[in-house]
Amino acid sequence: MTGTSVLPDLAVTTVFIVYAIVMLLSFGGLLTWVERKQSAVMSDRIGANRAYIRIPFTNIKLVWLGLFHGMADGLKMLLKENFKPKTHDGVGYFLAPFIVFTPVLLVFAVVPFGGTVVPGELFPALSDWFGTRAYPMQIASLDAGLLVVFAFSGLGIIGAMLAGWASDNKFSLLGGLRAGSQMISYELVLALTVLGLILVYGTVDLGAIVRQQSGMIGGVLPAWGIFYQPLAAFLFLTAAIAENKRIPFDLPEAESELIAGYFTEYSAMKLGLFMFSEFIQIAVVGALFATLFLGGYNLPFMTDAGFSLPGGTEIALSQAVRVPLQLLTFLGKTALLCVIQIQIRWTLPRFRYDQMLGLSWKMLLPLSLANLVVTVLWMWLVGGGQ
Repeated sequence: MTGTSVLPDLAVTTVFIVYAIVMLLSFGGLLTWVERKQSAVMSDRIGANRAYIRIPFTNIKLVWLGLFHGMADGLKMLLKENFKPKTHDGVGYFLAPFIVFTPVLLVFAVVPFGGTVVPGELFPALSDWFGTRAYPMQIASLDAGLLVVFAFSGLGIIGAMLAGWASDNKFSLLGGLRAGSQMISYELVLALTVLGLILVYGTVDLGAIVRQQSGMIGGVLPAWGIFYQPLAAFLFLTAAIAENKRIPFDLPEAESELIAGYFTEYSAMKLGLFMFSEFIQIAVVGALFATLFLGGYNLPFMTDAGFSLPGGTEIALSQAVRVPLQLLTFLGKTALLCVIQIQIRWTLPRFRYDQMLGLSWKMLLPLSLANLVVTVLWMWLVGGGQ
């Protein structure tokens, strides 16, 4: 393979990587504003509206519904003193925020955010360079995509525990221990819930799972995972919120008990990385849930060719229409699920630590095992006992 033939592939991969990073960082920043405003609406308040930018030489203040509060938070984190405790493990203390933040971004590498794109058809001016090459809109199209998701998400456990231990603070250490036990407990539930989907779709390739959801159930319902596995969908979302350590599962931080938990001794941008990773993970959880249970980037009855509606009606879509529609559909589903997660965060009170672990081991784990057994029996019966 010559160097020239590799350049189109490299260019497309670079575009996908930049798009994914910009999308996740944008979600992370906007969700800080959404949480402020959504919580304000729920509690009959105005919400964030004090930060503004003044147009030079005028008295005009640009408030923009409080959007500048996120920018103010970022500047504050960048300019604050980088405090370090006197007695701490230097290497572990430094690495922990990055070990927590980086896997959140890496998980999205295997999530498909669109169908197959043919750049030569989408941009005729580039047809000579790209030829007939087709690319799945996914940074890394791996057969074991779902396994990679769990491999990367498990690294966050190490970062939280390392932050608690390296800070040499009893509150931080307790927070790190809580984070480790909580994340391991709910990671197990997450794995068991998706096993049912793997049995239904017969693959761990996220792209293949989305494509199979383009079909129909009984000629009426879209073949989405939520219709095949409704209990698994509920368990998955619950366990994913718990793994993100947000209320009602924020026991590793629990400011009323542990000051700030495992990142008590962090400040400036290191603290910002911990907090920013939580908001980005909200978007990643939404993207994964949409991919596994809501048809991914497709609307109901939609494929890469167009729409296959009940009754046999076919509606063809061109690349110029389908590609933007799939991108917007994926963003819309992800945004809706982010709003739902924030709604849950501001609706439920914090569990006690024993209640949180009891919910996992005594309720969610047995339910996920029961769901798996029922799915196995159903697949066995549908397959004629084979």
